Amino acid sequence: MAGVPAQKTLSPLAWALLALLALIWGASFLSNRATLAEVPVLTAVAFRVNVAAAALWAWVLLRRLPLPGLRAAPAFLGMGVLNNVIPFGLIVWGQQFIPSGLAAIFNATTAIFGVLLAALFFADERLTLRKAAGVAIGFTGVAIAIGPESLAALDPTSLGQLAVLGATFSYACAGIFARSFLHGLRPEVAAAGMLTGAALVMLPAALWFDGAPRLDYAPATWAALLYLALVASAAAYVLYYAVLARAGAGNLGLVTLMVVPVAIALGALVYRERLLAQEYAGFLVIALGLMVLDARPRALFGRPAPPAPPA
Repeated sequence: MAGVPAQKTLSPLAWALLALLALIWGASFLSNRATLAEVPVLTAVAFRVNVAAAALWAWVLLRRLPLPGLRAAPAFLGMGVLNNVIPFGLIVWGQQFIPSGLAAIFNATTAIFGVLLAALFFADERLTLRKAAGVAIGFTGVAIAIGPESLAALDPTSLGQLAVLGATFSYACAGIFARSFLHGLRPEVAAAGMLTGAALVMLPAALWFDGAPRLDYAPATWAALLYLALVASAAAYVLYYAVLARAGAGNLGLVTLMVVPVAIALGALVYRERLLAQEYAGFLVIALGLMVLDARPRALFGRPAPPAPPA
């Protein structure tokens, strides 16, 4: 029909980029676990956001992208806290007690929280019957994955699960915040500013609570830290928006579920992690809830995902 824009589809190149992004973010859960052997949680997060911010600003300057004014600073700070400080800290802390694959499963609930929050804050995103059904199915999957016994006893494992769920809620809040306060900025600039805001919070916090960082980490630990900062954060943001331009937001939402098998496989291969049958069942129910939310066979989310790596 004339005047109707063509629908975004997944070309072979878009599929390849999407798979690469899923591999990068799936491996980030493994890298989180690797850093925990030697690096305190706050120090690990501070390193990630500081190095990633520096790398992205270098990209922005190299591309000569338009820079924001100082009026954007409060928005960058708020976005950095919601999209980096809180979720990165909670996920890394939670992964002390739960497998990488399970953390990735819970990370897929970001879209579920996003639908609920959007309905509360924006009149044009009301909670329809279909969306309510998708949310209910998704949270049923979460309950299955956690298990009733974990909900009844707040041990370190259940607290680790709740920490990762808290991170996904913060990611969803970041999506609401971004729509409200970040307008008219190039995505790479917004991501660089956000990470700078996070760095301004995390660097003093890490120095205060963890002390001066060591420099004698094992090579594997340094590799994990650099991977999280340069690959899973800085490079992943650039790749994220390349996929978004080619495939659209709905198709890009596939990456949230594609990350899960990558994280499960790498966790089993490297750390011999094993998930319970109930956790796999919970993931399948969460995936069903996400498909109901979108109600399209070719895409799992009807909304743009927040500009955040999942771990």
